[in-house]
Amino acid sequence: MREVACDDCAVGVLLGNLIYTGLAVRLMRRTGRSDVTAMPFGLDTPSLFGIVFGVLGPAMLLTRDPILAWKIGMGVTVAMGVIKLGCAFAGDWARRVVPRAALLGSIAGVAILLIAFLPSLRIFGDPLVGVVSLVVLLAALLGGVRMPWGLPGALAAVLAGTVIFWGRWALDAAGAPGPHPAVTLGALGLALPLPTLAWLDALEATLPYLPLAVPFALATVVGGIDNTESAIVAGDEYRTRDILLTEAVATIAAGCCGGVIQNTPYIGHPAYKAMGARAGYTLATGLLIGVGAAVGVVAVLVRLLPEAAVAPILVFVGLQIAAQAFLASPPRHAPAVAVSFLPAVAALVLIEGGLLLGGVGKSAADLTGEGRLLWGALLVLGNGFILTALVWGSALVAIIERRLRVAAAVLAIAAVATLFGLIHSPLPGGAMFWPWAVASGTPHALAGAYGVAASLLLLMGRREA
Repeated sequence: MREVACDDCAVGVLLGNLIYTGLAVRLMRRTGRSDVTAMPFGLDTPSLFGIVFGVLGPAMLLTRDPILAWKIGMGVTVAMGVIKLGCAFAGDWARRVVPRAALLGSIAGVAILLIAFLPSLRIFGDPLVGVVSLVVLLAALLGGVRMPWGLPGALAAVLAGTVIFWGRWALDAAGAPGPHPAVTLGALGLALPLPTLAWLDALEATLPYLPLAVPFALATVVGGIDNTESAIVAGDEYRTRDILLTEAVATIAAGCCGGVIQNTPYIGHPAYKAMGARAGYTLATGLLIGVGAAVGVVAVLVRLLPEAAVAPILVFVGLQIAAQAFLASPPRHAPAVAVSFLPAVAALVLIEGGLLLGGVGKSAADLTGEGRLLWGALLVLGNGFILTALVWGSALVAIIERRLRVAAAVLAIAAVATLFGLIHSPLPGGAMFWPWAVASGTPHALAGAYGVAASLLLLMGRREA
């Protein structure tokens, strides 16, 4: 299959970061502040796995044509951008309607369980590098300890881990025991992504894969709304419409240049702000990723910087986002923030469980008995987990505030979304479906459960009235 180079996907990253830099500079001029931090932007990791295992892999197996499979991936990416373009104009309204605890809680679960926990495995996989880097980072950014020569905390942490990593390799090369890192840096070369409409040739073959594009596109729209709220709480008031329009345009541009991964604003604005990042860091990021990927610099940096030395930054980001969700929400809404973590737990177990099964040459299809039932429950809870967390958080906030009719309306929406697989899809790839087209009865049972719960809330609301 054609190898999708980094430069294909980096077009969207470059474009989005440039626009976010412009938005940050505009906010600086409007407010007269110099401490404005730009929104972070990059590739969407959850949909990366979804596209690989739900689109590119199946398309390759079905067609045996790597070029056609690549074109299908491009078409799905463009479709996700178009969906996001249509949703962008409702972003400001959604941010006003959805409770803050639900908005921040839905990304806090992702932050602590996916962004912080998964890198922690890298840290403890190489503790000499990872733990030292983590302690230096936390001491600098949370403890306020000044680093030597005035180095930024994140840079000092990465440098400390990198020095240990390569110093250990040097000792190993001299005969001391220790792991050998890969030292082949590869050759630099120029590879410019050019716009193409080749995906139009595969439009008909792309149609069966579009149901998978809808939930992933909507998940990043919700994530964009959540991240805008997070930035506003941190002091930088961006307009949600501008944030969402940028990710939509960048995703379409990436798809039209050969990319098969959608773009999205990243979780972590408050953490970047705490690390001292301002309006210009997205410009540097965009140029490094966009231009660096085209000339091969990114590949060199990936080989030079050990994962265990960089992972603590992601742990810090996860901690900051999770803390913000609780601190910026009313104290009585804390249970709504906490309940938003549960779907992300299921998504985490699905990711790690799949890796563990693959490590022993098995797959979820090989499970039987209780294991198969448990995996099915993880699927319906983990698929669409960001949207599920938003629904649960919103419903619980309404219950806490004794607005039972509002809570009933939220659960009724969840029932309809479940029938179409927008949340709780039982399909391995998390795709949407027509209610009558899915063999499993799980969506109907879940939708019925939401409906009964909504009816009971309505009855209790009438009694309260």
